[in-house]
This record gives sequence, structure tokens and C-alpha cells, in this order.
Amino acid sequence: MFKVSDAVRSTHNRDGAIVLDVRKGQMFNLNLVGSRILQLLKSGSTESVIVDEISREFDVSRDLCENDVREFLHDLNQYHLLEEHESDVVG
Repeated sequence: MFKVSDAVRSTHNRDGAIVLDVRKGQMFNLNLVGSRILQLLKSGSTESVIVDEISREFDVSRDLCENDVREFLHDLNQYHLLEEHESDVVG
């Protein structure tokens, strides 16, 4: 499971979001869907929950949404905007 890095600051509006990595001084622009995914990540949502929410909110097929969300999370991870987060589930 991923969580948004503590070094990430973001501001969201109706057009999307601006994201700042304070460690590297890099800024990123996100569209509305990317902004929503980031908000869901910050609230602790799992990838599966994010796919369900994005699919419902933006009225796209779950299959298409699943691929796009996975790719977006991969991109965020490559830019070090995400951190691996152990789930709180005890096994």
C-alpha cells in the first residue's frame, strides 16, 4: 500500500492540483482526476478503493480506471512522491 510522502505539499482547486516536493523543490501539475487520486491517497484509501471511487465519480469503466490509476501511482512513485506504507492489518 502507498501513502503520500511527508515531503509533499499540495493545493487543490476545481481544475486540478499543484504538487510540491519540498525535498527536491520540484512542482507538478495534476488534472482533476490526478488531484482526486492524490486526495484519496492522503485519506488512506487503498488502490482498489481509489479505482472504485474514480470509476464512479468520473463515470468510466472500472477496467480502464484500474489501468490508469495503476499507471498514475507508478508515476507518482517514480518521482518519489509516494512511500511504501505497511497496512495496519495484523496477520
